[in-house]
Amino acid sequence: MRQFLSYLFPEQSSEVILMIAIILTSLSVVSAILFAVRKIKPELNITEIINRTKSWWIMVTIFICAIFINNTVAYVCLAVLSFFAFRELYSVLHFRQSDRNGLLVALLAIPIQYTLAYFTWYGGYIIFIPVIMFLLLPPILVLKQDTHRITKSMAMLQWSLMLSVFGLSHLAFLLSMPDIEGYSSGGRGLLLFLVFLTEINDVMQFVWGKTLGKHKILPNVSPNKTWEGFIGGAISTTIIGYFIGFLTPLSTPQLIFTSALIAVFGFAGDVVLSAVKRDKGIKDMSDTIPGHGGIFDRIDSLSFIAPAFFHLMYFLVYPPFPSFDEIWKNLF
Repeated sequence: MRQFLSYLFPEQSSEVILMIAIILTSLSVVSAILFAVRKIKPELNITEIINRTKSWWIMVTIFICAIFINNTVAYVCLAVLSFFAFRELYSVLHFRQSDRNGLLVALLAIPIQYTLAYFTWYGGYIIFIPVIMFLLLPPILVLKQDTHRITKSMAMLQWSLMLSVFGLSHLAFLLSMPDIEGYSSGGRGLLLFLVFLTEINDVMQFVWGKTLGKHKILPNVSPNKTWEGFIGGAISTTIIGYFIGFLTPLSTPQLIFTSALIAVFGFAGDVVLSAVKRDKGIKDMSDTIPGHGGIFDRIDSLSFIAPAFFHLMYFLVYPPFPSFDEIWKNLF
């Protein structure tokens, strides 16, 4: 498989090609095992893990296709992902009729946020949603002069933007990370590292929880989450992260810390969205993926992990990004 991928994508580094081969092989093996288990022991209820595996096939295929065509296509795909995630959030949060103008402005923020990431203007990117949209959206809501539940709408609108657009847009910014001497995988390697470990963390926490789980962490939020699943998943994710560290420029201590951080923030993203769904009395965010729930049901962990991972990379290994003046000169 590795040789076949190298033939298809000769411009990619050997580390990236190896990682894609590992991901596809792992998913193939897991799918084959699940198929065999269902045939041998049809009485076993493994529907959830089967659905998770199918969902990750979809996610991995999208990510691999997007990042290997070119960066522009990848950015468009990720921006569309943010759009669907944002749409799912505002659909279940039940905004007021008078919030429509604010929702429209929030949707227009998606292409702006991804454009800022595309041109690697870190200064503008990092303040656009947390600061500029934070200051802009409340007055837009106030202009309708409907004060009933306006505080709730202000909070929900900004939170939705932060989670579905700001958080996920860090996946795109990873693709624009500048080259580092001696590190050939670049932003694609970092994105693959992040997505694969997030997938592994999701699967490992589920497997450990099902096999050893007895002590529930948050029974009123996510009854299936256990301490055994969380700890077992975190340890497994950290170990696997260490062995695929060739995709990153991190030292061994940095790699171990980063892998553990991905496990913790992945769990956090999962339970936060579980709390939202429980509050709204729903099982899934939507039925966008038939049989598997909504887009956000599959990427809730990434919305938390991506910004934490990105800023950790920025702090640990990357030089400062270019200023606006430098970007402007390069454009013209």
